[in-house]
Amino acid sequence: MTTQTTYRTCPRSGLQFEAQAESLIKANAVTAVVALLVGGLLAIGVVLTRWPAVHWLPADTFYMVLTAHGLDMLIYWLIFFEIAILYFAASTLLRCRIATPKIAWLAYALMLIGAVINNVAVFQGESSVMMTSYVPMMAHWTFYFGIVLFAVGALIACFVFFGTLVVAKRENTYEGSVPLVTFGAITAAIIAVFTLSSGAIILVPTLFLSLGWIDNVDPLAYRIIWWALGHSSQQINVAAHISVWYAVAAIALGAKPMSERVSRGAFLLYILFLQLASAHHILADPGVSTEWKIVNTSYFMYFAVLASMIHALSIPGAMEVAQRAKGFNKGLFEWLRKAPWGNPTFSSVFISLVGFGFLGGITGVMMGTEQLNLLIHNTIYVPGHFHATVVIGTTLTFMGLTYFLIPVLFRREMINPGLAKIQPYLFGFTMYFFCLVMMGAGTLGVSRRHWDMAFSGNALAYEWPGAAYLMMGLVGISGVIAIFGGAIFIYITVGSLLWGKRLDAGATSPKFTRLMRAAPTPPLQTYGSAGFVAPGTFVLAMVFLLAFILYYFVNWKYLSQLWGLS
Repeated sequence: MTTQTTYRTCPRSGLQFEAQAESLIKANAVTAVVALLVGGLLAIGVVLTRWPAVHWLPADTFYMVLTAHGLDMLIYWLIFFEIAILYFAASTLLRCRIATPKIAWLAYALMLIGAVINNVAVFQGESSVMMTSYVPMMAHWTFYFGIVLFAVGALIACFVFFGTLVVAKRENTYEGSVPLVTFGAITAAIIAVFTLSSGAIILVPTLFLSLGWIDNVDPLAYRIIWWALGHSSQQINVAAHISVWYAVAAIALGAKPMSERVSRGAFLLYILFLQLASAHHILADPGVSTEWKIVNTSYFMYFAVLASMIHALSIPGAMEVAQRAKGFNKGLFEWLRKAPWGNPTFSSVFISLVGFGFLGGITGVMMGTEQLNLLIHNTIYVPGHFHATVVIGTTLTFMGLTYFLIPVLFRREMINPGLAKIQPYLFGFTMYFFCLVMMGAGTLGVSRRHWDMAFSGNALAYEWPGAAYLMMGLVGISGVIAIFGGAIFIYITVGSLLWGKRLDAGATSPKFTRLMRAAPTPPLQTYGSAGFVAPGTFVLAMVFLLAFILYYFVNWKYLSQLWGLS
């Protein structure tokens, strides 16, 4: 028996939104954008202080701003948006009601209250402990309480998502297997349960320590368990934004996965192996054995790399096959030249896909090699890497999805579409440059998280080469332009919701329309003399592989220059 509710059919996309789910998706997405706005404003302080020629904020303010920037961007903006994606993937894509809407609203309330408490604790100035909040350096107890409250709310939301999958199956709202996008969201939710549970396991004792209820939390144990939260939260992002890539390929080009089984297998590899990448944060720690480090980074992690390579071939390959089916068959790349580059949903995702692979993926594998990790451990190279994964990979993808959702979910016409076309290019390519110069400065040894790279006033100050100051100056300039690109996104998003022309909501009905089994991808029978079915994608993959090999061995060359010191 189904609970009484209504389903709205969007006249622009054909998607069906259940009333409670639609409200929950809106609430989580809007809160996410508010967190992005706060984090973006804080980024101004971080960038202008790390720019040596400006060096804007005093030390105590800088560390406070950096702490809040990390939490608002890496935790609150992304996880609020990902909860919205989970509800969308379960309720909207499977055309069913959301399970336990009251509990879903409770989860949202806990997340919101936790995020606000945590931000207040940081801005009060007593909790400038960075996002990693390593013990024994202690923050005010409300800092930890806010994060724990948020994590509990996000965990509840994940279980509401799983419950909604059960509802869809029981009420027979779809035929066959769940769609691939929903399967990717299930992957993200499973990783999220592991991630948020790890955070609770270590932050609850730390909360007790800050309250004086216990005397000690072991710093080595803290680091190991904390990174199961800190890095695995990025694995939620990876699973979520790759799901969105598949969705946008279908939305913008009508593309179908080249092989659903292979893509699903790649998501399964993420569940089994992706969290192991957390190890590259503790490769310099004495808390885990050398054997564990070597097995983890030299063997297991490459199963996750294999999964990412599968997606990296499958998604552009699906786009190429769809474009060639429309007649764009001249040469290797007509399909790419004739793609809808003026559609910000598509351009955001393609810029994200390329940047995530070349800048985030290659550097992530390099950092995951124990010997090479020592070259750039705790340098500003590390933020260069994770801005490539979190900002170019996930944030830019979520921006692209938002452009699709403004008319479809929020039923508003987008204001200033000309500016929206430019925004992904301005933000995306500036972030490319920002990450590259940050990595360049890190290769020269510039430290991360430090208020003053010059160590001004120190009698034994280190003399940096001029190139390091040049790189950090370019970090500042490109960072300011990227923040401007982010501000344009906020302006378009918020402006569209407030002032955009109202669009037709579409028909509502008390019953869902059952999701029928999708037609399978046509068999790929053009091998042999007819050539590859996606030759352009194959060439791009070979370029990526060549870049990977060259960069990997350049870093071994750097490392070999240190061997003489021993």
